[in-house]
Amino acid sequence: MTQMHNKTVMITGASKGIGAQAARVFANAGANIVLLARSQPEIEELADEIQTPALAIECDVAIWSGVETAAKSAIAKFGKIDILINNAGTIQPISRLSESDPDAWGSAIDTNLKGVYYGARAVLPSMVANGGGTILTVSSGAAHSPVEAWSHYCSSKAGAAMLTRSIDLEERANGIRAIGLSPGTVATDMQKEIKKSGVNPVSKLNWSDHIRSDWPALTLLWMCGSQADEYLGEEIKLGDAVIRQRVGLTS
Repeated sequence: MTQMHNKTVMITGASKGIGAQAARVFANAGANIVLLARSQPEIEELADEIQTPALAIECDVAIWSGVETAAKSAIAKFGKIDILINNAGTIQPISRLSESDPDAWGSAIDTNLKGVYYGARAVLPSMVANGGGTILTVSSGAAHSPVEAWSHYCSSKAGAAMLTRSIDLEERANGIRAIGLSPGTVATDMQKEIKKSGVNPVSKLNWSDHIRSDWPALTLLWMCGSQADEYLGEEIKLGDAVIRQRVGLTS
């Protein structure tokens, strides 16, 4: 396991799913944890659970001032942010483009794309000043292939994937490691929302078809080590059997 002692990781969308599991995994590896989510009670409960130095900050990643303040608070408490995990995301509104609500569609872009930008923008100056850092973004196969009724999700995830490439282009020389993770379908509340919609093949999958939510979390930890440097600026696909083997995941 990659050791995270004296490292600080900031996780967006930390109240549940991959974000909450990442908090547990990184805490177990010895990291200081900064939890960002819109639900303060849930992240406070998680901060108590993980029993490691932790800071729970109510934050909507779609609002720049909130993300900026959260990063400053994390640095004030722990001195630095070594790792950012851009995990916050929404699958709503699931709707065909011709029937979509423009405001709701735009709100998804605010969270899934602008939220990733805001996170990176908030941490990059201090990371560069400290000699480097790691920015990991949870991506999706939807970033590369259209899915019916997911135009908002596909578009925002495609943009986030390009942000990873842009960060790498501009900041690798400054010690910044930017990598995306495409986890596939994961057993989280998002899959329940997708299932309920009944739209497109993803909604037809059974719960047993989805991978465990700790697998992406363990992979994110693995991505913080030098063994993942060959993927800088790119996306790691958890559906790849070789990646699973390298991370040490078993069914």
